[in-house]
Amino acid sequence: MTDTPARLLRLLSLLQTRREWTGPELAERLGVTVRTVRRDVERLRELDYPVHATLGKIGGYRLEAGTAMPPLLLEDEEAVAIAVGLRTAAGAAVEGIEETSLRALAKLEQVLPDRLRRRVAALHAATVPLDGPPAGPGAAPGTLTVLAAACRDHERVRFVYRDRDDRETRRLVEPHALVAASRRWYLVAYDTGRADWRTFRTDRITQTHPTGVRVPPRDLPAGDAAEQVRRSRAASRAVARAVLRVHAPAAEVAERLRVTDAELEPIDERSCLLRTEPDSLEWTALRIAHLDLEFTVLEPPELVGHLRELGRKLLRSTGTRRPPST
Repeated sequence: MTDTPARLLRLLSLLQTRREWTGPELAERLGVTVRTVRRDVERLRELDYPVHATLGKIGGYRLEAGTAMPPLLLEDEEAVAIAVGLRTAAGAAVEGIEETSLRALAKLEQVLPDRLRRRVAALHAATVPLDGPPAGPGAAPGTLTVLAAACRDHERVRFVYRDRDDRETRRLVEPHALVAASRRWYLVAYDTGRADWRTFRTDRITQTHPTGVRVPPRDLPAGDAAEQVRRSRAASRAVARAVLRVHAPAAEVAERLRVTDAELEPIDERSCLLRTEPDSLEWTALRIAHLDLEFTVLEPPELVGHLRELGRKLLRSTGTRRPPST
């Protein structure tokens, strides 16, 4: 482990997990020498972490009991980014990491200053998971912070919103909840200018300003923020159904693509039909191309075009000018 900052964090984490460690034990865990452990302990002491050495043949190290740890120095956006990452992992985005992520999140909140702790807590309280972790077009962490606090405090917010046609409008809304849906974040809010509920993609929101005006919470027509986003997405997008024959068992395709059983129809033990209604055919082309499985596009013809264009781009990136045969 040659990354010194990462090693220091790992060392500090080990010292918090049990009362005392010997130098050789820490060296083995960190993959370094005992001499490096001694130097790292000195660095922690310089940062005001109370690490004490015990005497003996091989010696040992421990954190002083009952001593408050120094505050964790994070910018607002850094705290939000860490909270989002840990919350995503705790939601089983990575198999087997849920419990570890929850422990890390608990430790983070213990050492955050009160001001940042409130911001992170607001993000947790205002976020509702839908069908997967966000991983696509990203909202600015500062935007999420403001919107999460507004959801918590029932405070009206002004912002500029850019629609799918790149038209910008100024909105005054009463935020209700943030929803993590597939590859995006959405804000469910009551739009005062349109006197109706709206769903906003947060990566399209800019110039966010709290107004300081607090209002009583409204009841959602759908009764649930996640359901509100489902309805909004279904109503706003043209259905682009894709049907593919994948030359692999349905269970394997389900695991790799994270699709539901309703989207798969087994043909035999070695192949299945995949029927899906994606956000975009471009996204489906990218997902299926990364499967490392043989497949045949049955419909629509537009998906074949997207795959061919993707192939041309990949060939151009390698310096190969010859296009795929059609």
